[in-house]
Amino acid sequence: MTTPMLSIEGVSHSYGRRPALDNVTFAVAPATFSVLLGLNGAGKSTLFALITRLYGTQHGRIRILDFDVAQFSGEALRILGVVFQSRTLDLDLTIMQNLMYHAALHGMRKRDAEIRAGELLTRIALSDRVDDRVRNLSGGQMRRVEIARALLHRPRLLVLDEPTVGLDVTSRADILHHVRHLVAEDGIAVLWATHLIDEIESRDHIFVLHQGQLLAQGLASSVVDECGATSVRDAFIQLTRSEDLIGGPG
Repeated sequence: MTTPMLSIEGVSHSYGRRPALDNVTFAVAPATFSVLLGLNGAGKSTLFALITRLYGTQHGRIRILDFDVAQFSGEALRILGVVFQSRTLDLDLTIMQNLMYHAALHGMRKRDAEIRAGELLTRIALSDRVDDRVRNLSGGQMRRVEIARALLHRPRLLVLDEPTVGLDVTSRADILHHVRHLVAEDGIAVLWATHLIDEIESRDHIFVLHQGQLLAQGLASSVVDECGATSVRDAFIQLTRSEDLIGGPG
């Protein structure tokens, strides 16, 4: 069997007495677009913080390929690219300066980093803005730069926490198309966290997270069928008894 790019095994986490995750288990296969679907407060950001080692794992195990992130964090994180929900670019630096700083953190040689950055900026149609300060970019452009930065060291797994929050419809579609293209063309595995139904396609793998518990997982079309629903939205409502999800019919 193919080794999963990401394995979440019986992970639980609490903030004091408040549980955030309760025995969550799932796996992300190589070269797939997987969606972690849940409302705000479901535990998505907590899980991302555990995957990226911002928090230590309290219970359970997280592996990236064969590397336990608690025991072999350096090896695991070298395989991982991350786009956090909050903006993390330095607004007073240029696009290229932001990318080069990140490359240095990964120990990339300057010339290699410059070539790789140039390739990525061409792909996101910002090669003519390399010397612009980030604060002069639109929200969608900033997100594209953050994705390019996450790909500098050629990770095999890309995780994105609510990457389209605050963007207009056109920018959202552009970011989603770009990331799906990475899966199809480059074979990267993606875990995309969202509460927006219209970002999901029937062939996507989905993990429905609600109040810290994983309620369903599998192909989106299969989850819909198993719930006897007509859409991902209807399946989500049945599973969570909530109608607070935003987005199209799905």
